[in-house]
Amino acid sequence: MIIDKPGQYAALWDNSQIQPRYPRMLFLRRPDGFRYAADSADDNVYMDSSSFDSDRACAQWESLVSALRAAGQLVMALPGDPQTPEAVFPNNVFATAPGRLLIGAMRHPSRQYEALHAPTRQVLGKLLGLQTIDLSQKSVIAELTGSLVIDRARQLGYCGLSERCNREGAVAMDEGFALKHSVLFDLSEGEYHSNVVLCALGGCGLLGYPGGIADEQWFAVWRQTMGDRLIEISLEEKNAFVANCIALDGDQLWMSAVAASALRPATLAAIETLGLCVHSSPLDEIEKAGGSLRCMVGEVY
Repeated sequence: MIIDKPGQYAALWDNSQIQPRYPRMLFLRRPDGFRYAADSADDNVYMDSSSFDSDRACAQWESLVSALRAAGQLVMALPGDPQTPEAVFPNNVFATAPGRLLIGAMRHPSRQYEALHAPTRQVLGKLLGLQTIDLSQKSVIAELTGSLVIDRARQLGYCGLSERCNREGAVAMDEGFALKHSVLFDLSEGEYHSNVVLCALGGCGLLGYPGGIADEQWFAVWRQTMGDRLIEISLEEKNAFVANCIALDGDQLWMSAVAASALRPATLAAIETLGLCVHSSPLDEIEKAGGSLRCMVGEVY
């Protein structure tokens, strides 16, 4: 069901001790051919136009893969493609629900090409035995778990509408992920993906930047319904990609080293109160492309 008015939200939130839900496997794509993606720059204000160091990006990617594995996460490391410079952010193009592989409907040409990447489709679809739901063949824009932040424990989606996701795309994702409810709102001007301003923390709560959503009433309702399960971050924390984090099994909350260093003491304390422990990895080279750790991590449920 689609919910697009703040007043409708209170009935959706269950503040009881719901068991957090984490992916059973992760997949990451190496940043082969890592470079400035001009077509994405027109609506991604986080991109850096300075020089991109592909070797350094690959080294940081390998370090993250190793760190995740050392922390007990099951990681599938996939090669990239020099023709798709943003393939290092696969969660926008490939995402899963139990038994399903969703293919995103991307706005920009280079990512539309990426959605057609046969080897990735084969690995995630055929090898894992998942049914493919191809949104790229529909007349929608839907950049999957970039635009849609999912509380998997409640099957509740938070979908920010922008150039990267229209209402038709949000409806298609609600159906494709088989969600109970999807909350739709406009992102603030200049924000391109919900996962830069919100994180569902595996179902433990919600972390987010109030200024990232156009209608301030959404955060007002969340304050009333979630209490201390809502963690509000500052503009400085948001710009350091604090919200572009992901909660994983073992009560781990992963974010980049830049994000972790930007955490205010109050934010860190609120995260730890929810039972999560912050883990980080250096990703400043990859962050020049306008995304961070959450964007790099694809999930298999």
